[in-house]
This record gives sequence, structure tokens and C-alpha cells, in this order.
Amino acid sequence: MSGCPFMGRKHQLFSSNSSQPEEDDSQKGINKASKGGIVYGEYLQLDKVLSAQVLQSQQKGDKIHDEHLFIVTHQAYELWFKQILWELDSVRELFTKNHVRDERNMLKVVSRIHRITIIFKLLVDQFAVLETMTSLDFFDFRQYLSVASGFQSFQFRLLESKIGVADHLRVAYNRQHYRDTFHGQESENLLRSVQEPSLLQLVEEWLERTPGLEGDGFNFWGKLQANIEEGLKLEKQKLEEMSNSEEKVDMLEDLNKQTELFTALFDPSRHEHLLNKGERRLSYAALQGALMINFYREEPRFQVPFQLLTSLMEIDTLMSKWRYNHVCMVHRMIGSKAGTGGSSGYCYLRSTVSDRYKVFVDLFNLATYLVPRAWVPKLDPQIHKFHYMAECNDSSYNSYSSEDSD
Repeated sequence: MSGCPFMGRKHQLFSSNSSQPEEDDSQKGINKASKGGIVYGEYLQLDKVLSAQVLQSQQKGDKIHDEHLFIVTHQAYELWFKQILWELDSVRELFTKNHVRDERNMLKVVSRIHRITIIFKLLVDQFAVLETMTSLDFFDFRQYLSVASGFQSFQFRLLESKIGVADHLRVAYNRQHYRDTFHGQESENLLRSVQEPSLLQLVEEWLERTPGLEGDGFNFWGKLQANIEEGLKLEKQKLEEMSNSEEKVDMLEDLNKQTELFTALFDPSRHEHLLNKGERRLSYAALQGALMINFYREEPRFQVPFQLLTSLMEIDTLMSKWRYNHVCMVHRMIGSKAGTGGSSGYCYLRSTVSDRYKVFVDLFNLATYLVPRAWVPKLDPQIHKFHYMAECNDSSYNSYSSEDSD
């Protein structure tokens, strides 16, 4: 009987002819770290980062396991806040130096704003890690927090200010201005951030320069108003020709509401009134630019601006989700107790989840003014050739190149 094929193969594998295995591709390379230079831990300064988790409970001789999770999670939040501020400052600089007149830099703006939204998504999801801790687990070490409170996060207040949260719309903290919580350099930096143009103000100025708004040019606003008024007039004529019925009454009522809505839209004084009340954030001209971009978002010239407006709304949405998740977590952890920093806790945080803290609320409201596509002024690519740069004829445009920007 012949030998077992498997055993025969085994014999070949372990024969003396194959005693030295060939070197596999995974082992090819050189360990450059052995030659000196900055290595991973040094580059990231991990000695500082990983030794920054000091448990107050352990310092007091009563080590509580979950305090470590609490510290690490909040430190991670602060690191991500720092990255958001890094991206936000770079975007604001591109706007303030008028570098956004170059399409390549506008793509940088959209990319960095999008990155901010991705980070915020991560921050929203990060609450799930904290919520693996029960309220009793938190109670075990809460006393060791002393007066430390999330409201004292300097970076988050700076972030709010630089994005454009209005001072007069903020909810007072224990009947005081939020900056009263901070002192020294932090207070000075917060005050400076209010004096510098916010992202909202910079976007507003950019929207005001939207090509096509010029009265002696395409005159988007004038044409839109004429088209809408004509469209509403024709709709009313059709309804009046219908036989009397409950449906006709309802449709006429809806049409009257639409007419009132658009009459207010095309009334600059009405917009100014809402602006003073805090119900609008953008100037009248900026609102016109935003609506134009929204209507012509499929046109190549307006695709990148539309992406920017979409990402700005996403920032507002995610910040609202972050606040809401924070409120829910605090309610779950401490109920209706006062916060460690002295606030009313859950009740105070709940009051911040509102449109008062939405910076780009006007962009959300653009959907209110959607009309049939037939009512939107037609663009003829052969006639209406909008330049990408809003002020391409401005002599300052040629005074720099895209290489001047970061």
C-alpha cells in the first residue's frame, strides 16, 4: 500500500532542503527609530498627556474607578474643541484677508468647515461613552469636583463667540454675563473674540457680494419678486374660477398666507424689524444672496457656495444636538440638583437648547420661501456668465495669490 499523501507532503516540508525559510515581504524594512530622532511618544508628548489624569478621589484616599473615565472624556472634548478652533480661525483668516475670492481657497473653506462638522458628530456620539457610567457611579466621586463645572470651559465659550452666538441672546448664568466666570487672560481673549468678526459676520459680508444681485445686472431679487407676484396672481385667478366649496375656501386661505409671507419677504423694513428683535441674523442683502445660492445650487458657479451653506447649518444642528445630549445626560446623572459650578443645573442647560443659540437660523428658514421652479428667474449661460470671484474687478484682487493663504 502506498504512503499517505499528506504524510508525504509533510516529509517534503520538513526536509533538509528547506531548512532556511525565505524572508517574507512583511519583514522588509529598516527600523529608523534606532538611528535617533523624535520618536512617537516624544512627538506627541505623551508623557504630559498620559500623566494628566489626576483622580481627586485617589488624592483624598478614596479612589473611585469611574472618575478616570470622567476626566479622560472631558479632556478629549477639550482637545477636539482646540482642533475646531484651529480650523475655525483658519477659515476666518481666509475670509478676513479676502482670499475667498480665489476658488481654490473657497474649497479650503468648505473642506475645513466640513471637518468641523465631522468633529462635532464625534463629540455628540462621545456622550454614549460617559453614559456607560450610572448616576450612582457619578455620585460616588461628584463631591470631589468641588466647584469645577463644564460651564467653565473657556474653549467652548470661545468657540461659541467665534462662530457668532449673539451676546444679547445668551441665557444669563446665575443672572450674570457668561464672561464674569472667567478672569485674567481668558477674560481678555473672550472679549477680543467678541470684538473680532465672527464667522457669521464674515459669511454675511460674503453673501452680500453674491454675483447676480446687482440691480443693474442680473437683478435676481427684482426678477424673483416680479415672478412670485405674477405667480400668486395667476394662482388666485384659478382658485376664483372654481365653484364654491369648502376646499376652495381652504385653498384661498392658504394662498393669502403665502401672499402675506412673500409681501413681508420683499419688505426691507420688515426684515430690519425682525433683525432688531433677534429673529433674523443676516442682513437683508445677505439673505438675498443665500436665497439665490439656494435656488441656483445646481449651477456650477453656486455649487461650492451651496455646500458651504449646508455645512454651516450642519454645525448649528450638531451644536444643538450636543447641547441636548448634555442636558439629557445631566438630568439623568443629577436630576434637578444644582450644578457643581452653582447653576440651577438641568434647568439652566435646558434653557440653552433653543434657536437663541442657533447662529445660522436664517439659512434654515430659506425653505420657507421655496417656490415652483417655474417662478425662479431663468439663467441663460450665454448671457449670465457670473465670475466665481464676487469682486473680480476690484484692484485688490490682483494684489495677492492663493499662495499667500495657509
